[in-house]
Order: sequence, then structure tokens, then C-alpha cells
Amino acid sequence: MNEEPLPAAMRAMLLDAPHTPLRLAEVPVPQPGPGQVLLRVRACGVCHTDLHIVDGELTRPKLPLILGHQIVGEVVRPGTRFQPGQRVGVPWLGWTDGDCPACRRGQENLCARAKFTGYDLDGGFAEYTVADERYCFPLPDSYRDIEVAPLLCAGLIGYRTYRMAGDQVEALGIYGFGAAAHIIAQVARYRGQRIYAFTRPGDEVAQEFARRHGADWAGDSTVAPPEPLDAALIFAPVGPLVVEALRRVRPGGVVVCGGIHMSDIPSFPYQLLWEERVVRSVANLTRQDGEEFLALAPQVPVKTEVTVFPLEAADEALNRLRSGQLTGAAVLNVMG
Repeated sequence: MNEEPLPAAMRAMLLDAPHTPLRLAEVPVPQPGPGQVLLRVRACGVCHTDLHIVDGELTRPKLPLILGHQIVGEVVRPGTRFQPGQRVGVPWLGWTDGDCPACRRGQENLCARAKFTGYDLDGGFAEYTVADERYCFPLPDSYRDIEVAPLLCAGLIGYRTYRMAGDQVEALGIYGFGAAAHIIAQVARYRGQRIYAFTRPGDEVAQEFARRHGADWAGDSTVAPPEPLDAALIFAPVGPLVVEALRRVRPGGVVVCGGIHMSDIPSFPYQLLWEERVVRSVANLTRQDGEEFLALAPQVPVKTEVTVFPLEAADEALNRLRSGQLTGAAVLNVMG
């Protein structure tokens, strides 16, 4: 089969240094190495993790860097797993060594040498990208490009956070009702759980958004829900919410922190942790998370609410995310 000719250059949004705007540039189209596929990027989600990189809160990015780790792409140069033209997704976890103690334990998300898409590896704020074919997922046909992009981080990390709450959950609290929360609330509703959504004090827009996506109750993060929680998921990067959540969970309840970055957790009395309450974090994802969630999402079916931006408006998307002006997820429509 003859391979389609490729352009020599592509448009990409480059981060040259933290605290600087992204720069639209013409750069060479990347060439796939062994075990990699070349993808034509169709859409790419915009995530709070991208914001943490731009704002210097994640401190060791490759520079200059092409951000973006919720990539929907079309295979242009295949490896061994995929066919030309096949649509695949690329998540945050982009490479692991497969041989370290964590990988051998089945905890590839904790691989000490892991590389991450849009951080150590160039990502999807560009017209083409390369990816390790081991860490690409076939995508459900029932979703359009812009609809499926948020499932690749907001969905996958949200799902891992949700799973870490355990199986004995009837009353579920969700702190920070954005991209991940509006996806996971639909999963929780599908499974018959009661959902209590917590937002910034007075944020009635976010509270209505939460109710629209299945919350039984929505209110300020400083107030008590109608009943004690079995578990609380924290998606907002705000350390004091851990203390608030501990106040709201029952004895034996679980508080799960779902972000890669969070402000400092203030000290709190041991009484809040006593009675076998648990605080835990989530790091990255595994391929098993991806396979499970991408099979589950069409069954629910999860519906994503997105605001779409062209590639060159990536900075606008990040700024609106930073200021809390978005409900749901932001997605770059790279193919226009």
C-alpha cells in the first residue's frame, strides 16, 4: 500500500517557558520511531494539567513543548497494532519501561521512568503527533471527535479516582464540578448512587450544571450535604477541601484526591481522620483503566459537554479554564 505524502511542516502551539503565552509556530512533522505511530490530530482536549504546566506548578516539562494529552488522532503511519485511517486516543501516560518494580507489580502508573504526553513528550496541540502504540486506545464509534476527547483524561483519571473510592458507596460527594466531575457523575448515576456536588461558594452556574448532570444535591463546599458521605472525590486543586471532605464522610469513608497538583493541605485534628477514614491520591492511569472506561462510557452512555476552540485559540481556552469561565470541558478542534 502506498503511503500518503506528508507535508514537511505543521502548525503547532508551542510553550517556550512557564508563565508565557503559547506561540503558534510552523515546526517539522515528527517522524515515528520504533513502536510508535504517526497520527493526524483531529481534536485535543484542554486540561487543568495543561494549566499547571503553563503556570509553572509542574516544574520539569520538556521545553519548548507542545501541550495536550487528550488526543483524538487518525493513524497515518501505523506500527503493528493499528491500521492506516483508524481513529485512536492518546492519554496522559505516554510511555513506561515495563520492567521496573512498579511495572512488574501491575502499577505502570507509578513507573519511575514514565513519560507523559504533553509534558515529557510533545502532545496534541498540533496538526500531527507521534505516540507509543502501546499507549493508544481504539475509540468508541458512537462519539464524535470533540465529544470523545475529554474521555481521555477527564474521563480516565476521573474513572480511576471513582474506582479508588471502593465498592461500598451509596452517597458520593464530588468537590469541583468541572470536566471530570460531569463525566463521573453520569457513571455514578448509572450505577444507582446518590450524588452530592460541591462548588465554590455562591457558584450557582456550576451548581445548576451539576444538577443537570445527575447530582441529587448541589451546594457550597463549606456546607454539609443532606446525609453523611460514603466517599468524596476531590477534583479541584484546593488542599483545604480535603479537610472539608473529611468532615462530611462517615466512619470508614474514603476521600480521594484526583488531581496531579493540589495546594497544601492544612493541618487538621486527628479526630477527623479517626474511625478508619482514609485519604488517598490518584496518580496517572493504567491501560486497564482506559480499556474499562472506554468500554463503559457508551453503555451509560456518558455525554460530554464541551466548548470548542480552534487550534490557534489554545491560550484563550487555557485562560477561560483558569478563570473558571468554562462548564464541562474545553476541546481544540484541530482539523477545523
